[in-house]
Amino acid sequence: MTAPTHPSPARPEACTMAQLTDESTRTDLLNRLKRAEGQLRGIQRMIEGGEPCLDIASQMAAVRKALDSAYVRMTVCFMQQELRDKLGVSEAQAPDLAHMLDDMQTLLGKVR
Repeated sequence: MTAPTHPSPARPEACTMAQLTDESTRTDLLNRLKRAEGQLRGIQRMIEGGEPCLDIASQMAAVRKALDSAYVRMTVCFMQQELRDKLGVSEAQAPDLAHMLDDMQTLLGKVR
């Protein structure tokens, strides 16, 4: 006896994430990531050199904070870009949107 077959539900098409188009934002994010990369290399040297765990942990916390900050910055810039495009924010409204999102970035930065 075979089980009845049910038609599979239609799958929604995958949402394609937009890319950051602002060159200065991309440069800022890359610089933040390069600094974090340098911090990680420093932590590796500390471990290889037998540094105390408390010192290593402090540096790890600093790297996490730097990555969190870069993530928030990327997210806010993405939101600004998409809101401007999707809502048709005019040039006159753009400073208000930027100010609101700067405040949001500050608030999100306090969560860490």
